[in-house]
Amino acid sequence: MSGPHVIRGSVSLPEAELMWRFSRSSGPGGQHVNTSDSQVELRFDLAKTEALPPVWKERALAKLAGRLVDGVISVRASEHRSQWRNRETAAVRLASLLAEASAPPPRPRRATRIPRGINERRLREKKQRGDTKRGRSGRDWG
Repeated sequence: MSGPHVIRGSVSLPEAELMWRFSRSSGPGGQHVNTSDSQVELRFDLAKTEALPPVWKERALAKLAGRLVDGVISVRASEHRSQWRNRETAAVRLASLLAEASAPPPRPRRATRIPRGINERRLREKKQRGDTKRGRSGRDWG
C-alpha cells in the first residue's frame, strides 16, 4: 500500500481494521488470470470502528445503510491485472465512499424573492413571443 488513505482532514483508514480477501478475477489477464488471485475485496467494519468521529460515523451509517451487511461495508476491485493495483483502487474507492457518506449535509437554500422588474420583463417577452408566433399563422391571408 502507498500509505494511509485519508478520508478527510487528519482522519484516515486504519490498516489494522481493513479486512482483505483475494480471489481469481474474471477481468483482463489472459492465461495469467487463471493462476493468480488478482481480484480484491476490501471490507471495513463501520459499526465497530473507533477511527471515525462519532458524528461522521452516524452520518455514514445512515447514508450507507443500504450497502451495509451487519455494519460492514465491502468494496471490490478487479479492473487491473495486478493485485497490488487492485488493492490501491479498492482502498481509494472505500476512502472516497466514506468521505462522501460522512460529509455534512449542504446548507439549506435561503429563499429569496424575484425582483418585480425581472418578472414583468419575463411576462412582456412572453407576450411578444406569442404575438410573433400568432403573426405567422396564415389565417388573415386570404
